[in-house]
Amino acid sequence: MVELKTDTSIEAMYEAGQVVGRALTAVQKAADVGVSLLELDEVARGVLQEAGASSPFLGYRPSFATTPFPAVICASVNDAIVHGIPTGYRLRDGDLVSIDCGAQLGGWAGDSAISFTVGRPRPADVRLIEAAEQALAAGIAAAVVGNRIGDIAHAIGTVCRGGGYGIMDDFGGHGIGRRMHEDPPVPNEGRPGRGLALRHGMVLAIEPMLIAGGTDEYHAAPDGWTLKTNDGSRAAHTEHTVAITDAGPRVLTAR
Repeated sequence: MVELKTDTSIEAMYEAGQVVGRALTAVQKAADVGVSLLELDEVARGVLQEAGASSPFLGYRPSFATTPFPAVICASVNDAIVHGIPTGYRLRDGDLVSIDCGAQLGGWAGDSAISFTVGRPRPADVRLIEAAEQALAAGIAAAVVGNRIGDIAHAIGTVCRGGGYGIMDDFGGHGIGRRMHEDPPVPNEGRPGRGLALRHGMVLAIEPMLIAGGTDEYHAAPDGWTLKTNDGSRAAHTEHTVAITDAGPRVLTAR
């Protein structure tokens, strides 16, 4: 069931989203050659603690996971697409890093992700990240009252496929509200004019995930969480929490 949020609830979700935005900004600023992923997780923890927020990631265990998630960020490096567990790995020159973070504040959730490079970027990585950001922008632009979920999916998929990038079939965006994951699912590829109609008060986490090699195949790493490209190519992940309003889409996790 899809819950329509009141305008007051959307304002509360904006406050949660701003905590997520501050955490991601702080993590990206701290990311440098030699910094460990665990240290980046500590940076995000500090921002959440200062805001009086909790993490919907920490201890989260969906049906596919063999263990609860042990951190407040997902840190996915190079060929890791999403759900990377922060470890003692220290960032190297040229790494492509995707950070996903959430916050729970006042009973409401926010969820967002960014991708960036550390040190000297590879031109191909710059293009990949730009395409992910363009796909996210296209999905947000389609998130208007009167459109359908398929219009968002089609907008994202058009950018991804147009750039020659692969898309994960089984993972995409989702509704968000009191819980981090709610109905409806928001695919990253689909047919326009299909699916649930968008209404004022719906709040969605829109999140393109691009595979540089152009194939859609991926696998789970031995940790049971990290999803990696089968061909070893790099990946990028971007995400915003977006409210559907009569005045147009409102990005609640804007940084």
